[in-house]
Amino acid sequence: MRLSELHRRSGVSTASIKYYLREGLLPPGRTTAANQAQYDESHLHRLKLIRALIGVRGLSVSDAKQVLGLLSSDEARSPDRLDGVLRLLPGTDTAPHGPEDPRADASGTNALMEELGWRVSEGHPARRTISRSLHALRSLGLEVDWTMLLPYARIAEQTAALDLDRARPSTDPGERAERVVLLALLLEPALLALRRLAQESESAVRHER
Repeated sequence: MRLSELHRRSGVSTASIKYYLREGLLPPGRTTAANQAQYDESHLHRLKLIRALIGVRGLSVSDAKQVLGLLSSDEARSPDRLDGVLRLLPGTDTAPHGPEDPRADASGTNALMEELGWRVSEGHPARRTISRSLHALRSLGLEVDWTMLLPYARIAEQTAALDLDRARPSTDPGERAERVVLLALLLEPALLALRRLAQESESAVRHER
């Protein structure tokens, strides 16, 4: 298909398609003549991926490019290395970057991981997010420690199992990796929205008692 048809079928403007081509998010089409190229279904699928990552998940162009690069990597196509791909996804460490507070030690997070028996790397950036969050809550007068996170962690385990189960039907490692990564990224806003809705509903129910 030509650029005009790719625009029509994807709903993405030609200007945006050209931009994604220039930035390397979208691979070039097959050159047919000067300033002309043909595109296929893989380009259409890639455009849908790009729009989902940027428009739905809110990733920057550079982060979307990183995700697409990870999906094309050997790590993503190796089932026993998919955990490394997930660790490198943008937003793994959701805490803002700045000077580390020495009081936000990792002992609580380490104890939590040990209690759960989770097989995660010592250097996983999400560990820092947990340590920072617990320290911030304590500094504001809340009496919390790592044990408070245990019931939440069990729910997270179930969520992770659901994610991987939904990726299992595909026998192609690349397609399976794409499903896992997209579930990890694109479901996060929906899961947070569900938590907010549940909080509002639970608050209303308790108020009526």
